[in-house]
Amino acid sequence: MPVSAEQNIQTFVNYLKFEKRYSVHTIRSYQDDLQQFFDYLENALSIPAPALSDIPAAFVRSWLASLKENKVTAKTINRKISSLKSFFKYFMRTGELEQTPMTNITAPKIGKRLPVYVEQKDVYTLFEHVEFPDSWQGLTDKLLLAIFYHTGMRLSELVNLKESQVNSAGRSLKVLGKGNKERVIPVSEQLIVAINSYMRAKKALTGNADTTVLLVSDKGKKLYAKYVYLAVKKYLAVVTTIDKKSPHVLRHTFATHLTNNGADLNAVKELLGHSSLAATQIYTHNTIEKLKEVYQKAHPKA
Repeated sequence: MPVSAEQNIQTFVNYLKFEKRYSVHTIRSYQDDLQQFFDYLENALSIPAPALSDIPAAFVRSWLASLKENKVTAKTINRKISSLKSFFKYFMRTGELEQTPMTNITAPKIGKRLPVYVEQKDVYTLFEHVEFPDSWQGLTDKLLLAIFYHTGMRLSELVNLKESQVNSAGRSLKVLGKGNKERVIPVSEQLIVAINSYMRAKKALTGNADTTVLLVSDKGKKLYAKYVYLAVKKYLAVVTTIDKKSPHVLRHTFATHLTNNGADLNAVKELLGHSSLAATQIYTHNTIEKLKEVYQKAHPKA
């Protein structure tokens, strides 16, 4: 009696679950991709229960073409290709298949998305013209926005930033990044003055304010990441119409403004705490886009 597609999928899922010990989320993704492929064979190609050895590359290409026609992104298609490759590779290892139909299936190229960032004029508006409430929350929100823009640090780095990591005399912040790697970020005197003013005000806020971390709520407690995210989103919405409004956008903004103004890429890499230059090079694309814009506006023959 032939084995059904559902049985083959379940066998593979058990392998992922008990041998590979993948997460529930990852297993569900594999299962959904495979079920979608076999549903396509049954409903679109009228092949309800093909033996694995009877599935040629043409069937796979037909499915991928249908996904593309339905505007499925290249990133999602690549994941589905990966799911099929793992599935057929598993049955080759168990000896139930002699060859895989995935050998000559190529993944579509994923276009690099340029980092989203806030224009310099909008950042100026944020810090010079937006009115923050005359409250502890208003003071905290303005400072956390300033730290993000002046340092490019990650959300997790900011909520964990300690008072002891502030070097007022050296005008720098010591940040503990990914993999517990430390980096020192130089900052403006303006930001140091704002941080010192905040720390003094914090002492008067409440008797039991957390003096270990720098930024605290009006109850004197360490900020939640969700609070910081929502604060950034709220204030960026006042000055920009870009789709994404998050702490990471301010990190992109920091890096993009530096590169647009001629900063050395290796220096930007160190400031961001990137482990390789490749991760930082995405910001040069934004610089090129800026140059094109300037050229179009300024060159007589553009």
